Amino acid sequence: MKKAILILLAAFVLAACSGGSSASIQGDWNLVSVSGPAAQLTVDPQVETLITFGADGKLSGNVGCNSFGGDYTVDGNALTFGPVASTLMFCQETAEQEAITLAVFQEKATFVLDGDTLTITSADGASSIALERK
Repeated sequence: MKKAILILLAAFVLAACSGGSSASIQGDWNLVSVSGPAAQLTVDPQVETLITFGADGKLSGNVGCNSFGGDYTVDGNALTFGPVASTLMFCQETAEQEAITLAVFQEKATFVLDGDTLTITSADGASSIALERK
């Protein structure tokens, strides 16, 4: 009886320590929509976008014209970004979606992961982006 209780207790402790099956934001994502203080935009599916959250804590991507990269950390549903650097080409057709996306990647943000959809909202709540897992 004691052995059975110890086995059940050990199984319970291991299950609790495993953290469950929480999904990760790591991987490649397509930009689907952006929402800023003055606009909500659906991203043109003909414009190739890619945002990668690497297992090494590196963020990189291209959301229409310019490439960008930086560091990120996850704590619960909070994201903290290091400085994000970007190339500086001007592309009128994607300028607004790029500006909003890069604004979301400033210092702190929150995220919601629902299946293959990741929504990231800036700390002030003024801007958000929706991503779809590739």
